[in-house]
Order: sequence, then structure tokens, then C-alpha cells
Amino acid sequence: MKLEVQIHGKKRTVEVINREGRLVCVLDGRPIPADAVEVATATYSILMGGRSYEVRVHSAPDGLHINAGGEELIARVLDPRQWREQRSARRGGIEAEGRQEILAPMPGKVIRLLVKPGEGVESGQGLLVVEAMKMQNEIRAPKSGKVEKVFVAEGQAVNAGETLAVVS
Repeated sequence: MKLEVQIHGKKRTVEVINREGRLVCVLDGRPIPADAVEVATATYSILMGGRSYEVRVHSAPDGLHINAGGEELIARVLDPRQWREQRSARRGGIEAEGRQEILAPMPGKVIRLLVKPGEGVESGQGLLVVEAMKMQNEIRAPKSGKVEKVFVAEGQAVNAGETLAVVS
């Protein structure tokens, strides 16, 4: 996704590329050295310069509100049609089909279960919360359906890629 945005009155070109599950950000044609993973809908875990950040993004009438480490900035997309088109194209692929295994995006500890086996869920609904690097990450359902099985318990340590639950 490539967008022209205005941040603090300055026009910037921002491109986000998904490379094998890792997100790469290019700002004004220069790659930003960071390791980013989308851990939940519109929530990202970013490692940059030896520091960890949880970044949440939401759309509002005045632009994209980006919250990172307690600081919020507003990025105004200069061509809103482009943003809407890219978001709707992305949304089209967001709800997965068939039986879905929910995997831990990173090592951590399950601190809260939000659903039980047999419970119905909507796409994007929180399933459980994993704490990693002192940040809480809500793991969400990739599709609407029924929670078939939960493989973890509160307080349990998990490894990256470990199956946490199944939604069918």
C-alpha cells in the first residue's frame, strides 16, 4: 500500500509492503530499519532501534490517528479515494474461509481468554490476549464462525507459531 500523507504539515510518501508476514515501511523512498508484525486488526508490534513499540491505527474524519507509546499523531491522506480503495481491496481478503488455526505471532504469555470452545465469534473479535515484551496483544478471529477448540490456558507461555485456537 503506497500513500501520500501529510504529517505535521509536511507531505510524505509512505509505503507498507508485506514480505512473508513481515511488514516493511518505506518513507519517502527510504526503507525504515524495523521489524513489524500486525498482531491484531490495526495493531502492530514494531521493533526499531532496539526498542519495542505497540502501534494502533484508526481512521477518523480528520485523518489516520496513529498511537505509539502514548503519543498520538494524525496523518491526513492526501488522496482519500486511494486510501478507501486500498482498504476495501484489503478488507476483501481479510475474512478467511474454512477452518482457521490461530497462531501466536510471537513468544509470550496468555494473560486472558476472551472466548470458550463452542462460542460463536465475528471476524475481528478478540479471542485471547498474549503479553509479549511487556505489551498486551489481543489476538482476533480471522473469520466469523465458531470457536472449535482453545489449546491454551491463562498463564501459559507460548512460542511464536504455536496454535492457540481453531475457528471453523
